Amino acid sequence: MLSALENNLGVDLNLDGAFLEMAEYGPWTLMIVDKEPHAVEILDSDDNKVAALTLRGLLANNSERSWLEVDRGAIPFLMNGADCMAAGIHAADDAVKSGDLVWIRDQVHKQPLALGWACMDAKEIVSATKGKAVQTLHWVGDELWSMEF
Repeated sequence: MLSALENNLGVDLNLDGAFLEMAEYGPWTLMIVDKEPHAVEILDSDDNKVAALTLRGLLANNSERSWLEVDRGAIPFLMNGADCMAAGIHAADDAVKSGDLVWIRDQVHKQPLALGWACMDAKEIVSATKGKAVQTLHWVGDELWSMEF
């Protein structure tokens, strides 16, 4: 899982000296770093394993890949677990393709807000004025975010 994360997201996790654990959480496999869930491995629609940083993992490791950026109007909806609509997205990593696991950040502070499956390619997401752009899986305030070990 570590090498997949580093390759896919272009980050150096630098976990030297960290206390690492693996745990099952429903259908997900979690990588817990110093008692916080920092990564998750989930199955995509083709039953392939996909590794991604959780929101706490993104806060600890700056990734400039697989992101979408939303305006302030979208934030309250995302914080309640809503899927992300294309109208609220103003920028995206050009490499994002439909079916990719992406993270959503706010436009001003660039902080992670949610994680989910892209429903469109980046170019289409940014130009669209309606429709679902991301099927949300994990957001600030959900059970995974609030999990304590």
